[in-house]
Amino acid sequence: MAKEKPTFRNPWAWIPTIYFAQGIPYVVVMLVSVIMYKRLGISNTDIALYTSWLYLPWVIKPLWSPLVDLVKTKRAWIIAMQLLVGAGLGGIALTIPMPDFFKYTLAFMWLLAFSSATHDIAADGFYMLGLSKHDQAWFVGVRSTFYRIAMITGQGLLIILAGYIESNSGLDTVNVQVRTNTAVQQAMFTHPDSLAFDPDTNGDLRIITYPETLVLSTERVQKEYADSLLAFSRRWNTRHNFYQAELLDQQVGDARPTTGMEASWWSRFVASPLESFLRRNFGPAEDEMLLEDTRGNLGVVYFRLSGPPPNDEEVVVNFGRESGDTSISLVEGERFVITRNNWTQPVMAVIQIDPKLDFATSANFAARSGNIPLAWSITFFLLCGMFVFFFIYHKVFLPYPVADKPAISEGGKSIFTEFFRTFALFFRKDRILVIIAFLLLYRLGEAQLVKLASPFLLDTQEVGGLALTTGEVGFVYGTVGILALTFGGILGGIMAARHGLKFWLWPMVIAINLPNAVYIYMATTLPSDFLIINICVAVEQFGYGFGFTAYMLFMIYVSEGEHKTAHFAITTGFMALGMMIPGMVSGWIQEIIGYQNFFIWVLIATIPAFIITYFIPLDPEFGKKKEGDVVPGQPEEE
Repeated sequence: MAKEKPTFRNPWAWIPTIYFAQGIPYVVVMLVSVIMYKRLGISNTDIALYTSWLYLPWVIKPLWSPLVDLVKTKRAWIIAMQLLVGAGLGGIALTIPMPDFFKYTLAFMWLLAFSSATHDIAADGFYMLGLSKHDQAWFVGVRSTFYRIAMITGQGLLIILAGYIESNSGLDTVNVQVRTNTAVQQAMFTHPDSLAFDPDTNGDLRIITYPETLVLSTERVQKEYADSLLAFSRRWNTRHNFYQAELLDQQVGDARPTTGMEASWWSRFVASPLESFLRRNFGPAEDEMLLEDTRGNLGVVYFRLSGPPPNDEEVVVNFGRESGDTSISLVEGERFVITRNNWTQPVMAVIQIDPKLDFATSANFAARSGNIPLAWSITFFLLCGMFVFFFIYHKVFLPYPVADKPAISEGGKSIFTEFFRTFALFFRKDRILVIIAFLLLYRLGEAQLVKLASPFLLDTQEVGGLALTTGEVGFVYGTVGILALTFGGILGGIMAARHGLKFWLWPMVIAINLPNAVYIYMATTLPSDFLIINICVAVEQFGYGFGFTAYMLFMIYVSEGEHKTAHFAITTGFMALGMMIPGMVSGWIQEIIGYQNFFIWVLIATIPAFIITYFIPLDPEFGKKKEGDVVPGQPEEE
């Protein structure tokens, strides 16, 4: 006789794990991928554009959500999607070391995104089938908490792990001090062919620099000399293949060859004129000194390896200012790749001082060389193993709710009719245009901020970033930030349950939007104090967690009534669309106007949220806790 399948299990046995598993692939696709691609050398424009497209599966998931009801059970969909997510993570881990890693990893990211979106549909439906209404309300906090723990794990602990492997898998960090002096004379340029580096003394592969301390005179130099030195350095580095192919366009600027392809009408009549307008009116202010015949003094720091990289490996070196006077800037040689074919030639990194600087000061620069592809491959292999475990665990411990049956048994004609009726009922809701506008605009500012927050923390100070390491970003955004986000979300849920959503709606709108101003402060002052950076991120993330509660509760409110599961999926589609479109253009805008003006724009972009909130329909009693009935298959308490 076959063993009877359990229709009920203690919710603590599966709700924490199923929502932890739901959060991991989302944070990998949406946030971890941004940091990974940044560390692997992809430009901000490409990162924002291509990773924003990955929102699409969450936008269009309502289109195939009926299939989760029609074919198999939601339990079966959950288990199958977790195995598919594991396959996608394993594919990313295998393709990161490949030459064309960007397109291959993006392909597996798409697989991950579609699998995760489908998993979301099944998990949310299973949650409603496996719990009574009362337990649904009680466990909503547990569900959110473990989803946020997944955020901490994905964006925090895993980023810290990748950063640790980066720091310990490469060569020793090399520090270079740059000092200015009002007394020294202008140094003569040393051609790289004439350099004689000290021979290797201990046999260990290491980075050799010349000089270890660069002293620059505050005396200005002629424009022609500065331009020619910078142009020569770029040609030298390009000719010796110190730049990856993906970075060549952005590194060599106008030196890149033309393709001969005619620009599209969109580029000629929309994108190019808009870019020119933004650069002219809102781009970083051009230094008045650039209009003169003199420039700030500049000098060259040379890098090479003490020996050839082993086993035809590439050594990727990231060079930038770590601390000190921001008037001393790196203008060439931020990231370079050393191979067996070019290790005998030195890399030229050009450092320039502000032409207005007329006193002695200093700055510390560092060259870091970790095995970045190895670090991220190991990280994704660990994630792959995690989802193999989830697949096995949930196959054993998920219950078999009586109501979890495939709807295909009801007959194809009625299901086909009901499919279209579901969408029709949603779009017939009262004030539906206002509802859709709210879903699209409530996070207009945050949708742009979230794409560039991590690159801002990682970018060098020369381009307006804070120059944090990967591990530091993992701690700031993935630990302190997520903890603040969790606290804000829990507090928002408690307040809404006590007084109703309408009572707290406006404080939540303010909370999710106004704290974005902390990024304006950081972009303006470029704080080096790690505590200040943590406090700023915590303030913004707490406000986001508190304010996002209103958004989630409003989605539930809109979905009330017949076909609530399908209607909730539709609202999540609009939510994803509201994140995808602004995120796609955010990197393009930032690279045109700079970080400081970009964060000002983000704050301006929050205004539509305040306007549309005034018009939304909302029951004053909605959000308060209500009693429900029992789970099907579970005995009633006496």
